[in-house]
Amino acid sequence: MAPFASFFVSFFVLILSLCLTTAQAKEYLVGGKVNAWAVPASSSDTLNKWAEASRFQVGDSLVWNYDPEKDSVLRVTREAYLACNTTDPMESYKNGSTVVTLNHSGAYYFISGIADNCQKGEKVIVVVMSERHSLHKHLAPAPAPESGADFRAPALAPTAGAQDRVVVSRGMLTLVLGLGLVALRF
Repeated sequence: MAPFASFFVSFFVLILSLCLTTAQAKEYLVGGKVNAWAVPASSSDTLNKWAEASRFQVGDSLVWNYDPEKDSVLRVTREAYLACNTTDPMESYKNGSTVVTLNHSGAYYFISGIADNCQKGEKVIVVVMSERHSLHKHLAPAPAPESGADFRAPALAPTAGAQDRVVVSRGMLTLVLGLGLVALRF
């Protein structure tokens, strides 16, 4: 291969690697602080206010830190969340350091394993945004759900490498492919 063509191939590979960047999944400490998984001090200081201010993506993780002798975390249905029903959770965590990966879009409902704590506000709804696709930029937004509507979205099957999201600039990709074609001519 001629030195000039070798240079362009190397340049092509370098530019391609710069164009493909990954946005790492994030870990969120529930409530934003270490001792947040507890009965809130007031009705205005709820975990749902924290959750509403966050933008959760597929692949992100929630982290709870609590005393396993005094509390636990239950993932429940919407109905169990509203009733603080601890009898039949979808998932139960009791180790004191719980990590839950958000593997699909939609609403996740979590309550304390102590029904009385749940009744006093130790619970949270986390809404995970749908995975980003370039087509979404061109579509009109969906109408807001009616008051009291169920926020669950259909579950998406996790894909290989769901922990990372690949972001590619269309213009940069065109530039890289064009340079690659030029390199192949030499």
